[in-house]
This record gives sequence, structure tokens and C-alpha cells, in this order.
Amino acid sequence: MATKNEILLEQARQYDSQALAEIYDLYAEPIYRYLYRFLGEAHTAEDLTSEVFLKLIRVLNTARAPRDQLQGWLYRVARNLAVDWYRKRGKQTMLSLREELVPTGESPLVRLEKDQDRQRLREALLELTQDQQQVLLLRFAQDLKIEEVAQLMGKSEGAIKLLQYRATRRLQKLLEKEEKADVEEKSRTVRGIPAASGAGRES
Repeated sequence: MATKNEILLEQARQYDSQALAEIYDLYAEPIYRYLYRFLGEAHTAEDLTSEVFLKLIRVLNTARAPRDQLQGWLYRVARNLAVDWYRKRGKQTMLSLREELVPTGESPLVRLEKDQDRQRLREALLELTQDQQQVLLLRFAQDLKIEEVAQLMGKSEGAIKLLQYRATRRLQKLLEKEEKADVEEKSRTVRGIPAASGAGRES
């Protein structure tokens, strides 16, 4: 028996305006929230949300069209658009993931330093694999349960748990490495040593 998504997609392939409108009404808000959490910019999140649904319309009658996992497909397109936007623009935006993704230990209390921590978190996230990024964003930015993420990504719950574990461990290591580099740079600056290297100093 066909699922609601399959029926909607079949109708959408015929460019049924009611089906297309229903798909948009169902998924535009969660896709927007997902993009806003990733980018931290409302206007950009709105633009990219529109682009997600334009991409869906463009591929409806191609091999790249979603067949059943419509919401998962929309999230993947949204993630790809967000990553492309960030890498092309290089803007200093913030990622609103939960605090538990930040490694435990001393946490800066100054607002500027908190913002910098979140920016480092965002940049570190981009170093993860696509699946690892998707798991963390769906779990912690969208507050989805393991089983919901598994369904969206077409994977088993065990695979999602493993992805989440590896992603958080990798993210923590990247952040610790960045924090260590920052501490060393500040230490060199305090001692009057150029941050890049000690080359050119007299022996």
C-alpha cells in the first residue's frame, strides 16, 4: 500500500498544484528551522528554503527525484545548500546547536568568546562526513529521536547511534585541537613572538 509521501510525490510528478502546495505546507517550516539553526541568518534561511523546494520541482521527473523518503531528501538538499553557501560566502555566522556538543571543561563566560566557540563548532562541523553532519543536525538542531533520524536517513537505529557516537567524538577532537592552537597562539602573542612562527629571531 502506498504511503502518503508516495502518493503526494506521484501527484507532484504530474505537477498537481494541490500536491505541491501540501508538500510545501508540510515541510517548509521544519526545513526553515533546520537551515536557520545551521546558518543563524533568517533571510538566508528563507532564501535557501525556497531553493530546496525549487530543486524538488526541477528533479521531479528525473532519476534524482525522491521516491519515498521525501523529508530525508529535503533535509539532504538543505544541508548541501547550507554547506555550499557557507563555503562560498565565508561569513561569520553562528550555529545554534545544543551546548552538550561542546566539549566539557572550562567554558568562557564572556559573550564574545561564547560566540567564537560557536563559530569554531560550526567550522568543525563542516569537517565531518555528510552523514555525520546530518545526524548531528537532525538530532540536536531539530530535536529528532534516533528512530526518526533513522527513518529520514534510511538507516537502522544502530547505524544512527554509531554515526552519532563517531561524529561527537570527531567533533570533540577537532574542537580540542582548535582550542589548543588558540591557547598556543595567545601564549606566543603574550611573549611577543609572532603567531605564525619564530623565524627571523636572533639566536
